[in-house]
Amino acid sequence: MRQKAVFYHAGCPVCVDAEQQIASSLDPSRYDVEVVHLGEQKARIAEAEAAGVQSVPALVLGGLPLHINFGANLADLR
Repeated sequence: MRQKAVFYHAGCPVCVDAEQQIASSLDPSRYDVEVVHLGEQKARIAEAEAAGVQSVPALVLGGLPLHINFGANLADLR
């Protein structure tokens, strides 16, 4: 059974680079990766906050937020 992974980003160059290098590197036989562009899907910001995401890009894996580099605070995306 594949584990769910959610990659949150804002579309900035830092986020796009992280998506290309990290989210796309996860083994698809082990992980079901969903990419969420919070700049376009603002309704999902609360979901990201509830998962513990404080800034993007971030990958939520196994219920734990992994913050990658720094693109923007979630507050800046509102």
